[in-house]
Amino acid sequence: MVVDQYLLAWIFASVIALIAVYGTVATRRSNNNRRASLEEEERSRGCLTVSDAECRSADGDVDVIIVGAGVAGSALAHTLGKDGRRVHVIERDLTEPDRIVGELLQPGGYLKLIELGLEDCVEEIDAQRVFGYALFKDGKNTRLSYPLEKFHSDVSGRSFHNGRFIQRMRDKAATLPNVQLEQGTVTSLLEEKGTIKGVQYKTKTGQEMTAYAPLTIVCDGCFSNMRRSLCNPKVDVPSCFVGLILENCDLPHANHGHVILADPSPILFYQISSTEVRCLVDVPGQKVPSISNGEMTKYLKTVVAPQIPPQIYDAFVAAVDKGNIRTMPNRSMPAAPYPTPGALLMGDAFNMRHPLTGGGMTVALSDIVVLRDLLRPLCTLNDAPTLSKYLESFYTLRKPVASTINTLAGALYKVFSSSPDQARKEMRQACFDYLSLGGVFSMGPVSLLSGLNPRPLSLVTHFFAVAVYGVGRLLLPFPSPKRLWVGARLISSASGIIFPIIKAEGVRQMFFPATVPAYYRTPVSSEKMRKKDDGRIADDK
Repeated sequence: MVVDQYLLAWIFASVIALIAVYGTVATRRSNNNRRASLEEEERSRGCLTVSDAECRSADGDVDVIIVGAGVAGSALAHTLGKDGRRVHVIERDLTEPDRIVGELLQPGGYLKLIELGLEDCVEEIDAQRVFGYALFKDGKNTRLSYPLEKFHSDVSGRSFHNGRFIQRMRDKAATLPNVQLEQGTVTSLLEEKGTIKGVQYKTKTGQEMTAYAPLTIVCDGCFSNMRRSLCNPKVDVPSCFVGLILENCDLPHANHGHVILADPSPILFYQISSTEVRCLVDVPGQKVPSISNGEMTKYLKTVVAPQIPPQIYDAFVAAVDKGNIRTMPNRSMPAAPYPTPGALLMGDAFNMRHPLTGGGMTVALSDIVVLRDLLRPLCTLNDAPTLSKYLESFYTLRKPVASTINTLAGALYKVFSSSPDQARKEMRQACFDYLSLGGVFSMGPVSLLSGLNPRPLSLVTHFFAVAVYGVGRLLLPFPSPKRLWVGARLISSASGIIFPIIKAEGVRQMFFPATVPAYYRTPVSSEKMRKKDDGRIADDK
């Protein structure tokens, strides 16, 4: 039977390889076509790339207002400031944040940090290197390593205190003379004839102020007050995290994130400093046991603790007894923007996914790289309607990376959560066994998880390979009517998990971005934008 399983697995591997090769070739062709289109456009009007000092709007003191200085806002401020833009960042609270999420940066996110010149922000904060995951189920465990062989030895995941990381990025952004960080609360966007002109905000002392800029970028996080006028926010809260810190304990697999496939849903452990381990207990639904009346302590000790690996059981119980228990809702929200002249959404204000896979910061940093590359050719941002039309390409160009990570997070959470349904139980077991096979069966999914190979086609291929592998397990050595029925329901259940997520992300933008007209959109010449600003041409052909 073991031989049959491996034979079945190698058949799946061949299918995966063929589809992956096809997807790679198609993506490269579309990228080459887009690059050729951009080069032809630049030749027709002269190159638009300008030096840092020239990347400024003609009027006013500020080019870009950024609302929020979390991971996305502070990284974006430094990035645009380094390109010569005059940036005004308005953040509600500039003291060090204290959160229980945003503490794990995948290797793909670290590569984006390097690309943005921010890799030193994970230094001097006692950040821990992460080389993969350990998966636990029913007393068994398997280790899944990131495929880092082709990268520099410094490339890996990083885990840390979220607040320390953010403060490092804020400090780095503040070192640039053209970046101003101010503590204040943005109360509204200033709109004139359908165009966002700036923001109204209260300073730290309560004074009402207004700030104006050609482009306002809203990065005020998952609890955003500004997003409603810029997108269609369909926020879902599938579960909540209960956060604890375990002190002075060693995880079973050093420098690896630990995922326990517990009942009713996963439990996470990862080191956030040299002496601290973060524990996140997922509780399905929007309500959690009360902390104040002791229900939470009872739940953690009676339901969760028996499922914890014995090596860290005592440290977990000690953390519960210490009482520093915190909760946070886990939100997901597909990106559904309203293209608005003068404004743009970024970060968790724009797009969220379940934090199980730790992909949020990778998506945000990847989005910043895309936006930076789009804005670099532009000398001025003053022509808001033209800029808004041009930046519609941002929503398409970001999609393959963002949608892959978003879909994986949503799908994995549903697969890893327990269910009374037999088909879902088989899917969960098949996923654990499939990843335990090693080789291409673990490397492919972990490449997706790590952000090193965020390809939508590869994600769908591996997801259904797991489902078919589960059916194969049911039918070997001898099928029966009951097993056939469960197998059919397993495939149906897998489809019911992933297809709604893909639909919400957008099938065309996710799998066929090169067919979207905005994919090929190029910037109008800087001279043309200046003439429009001055009103010297009304309809330039």
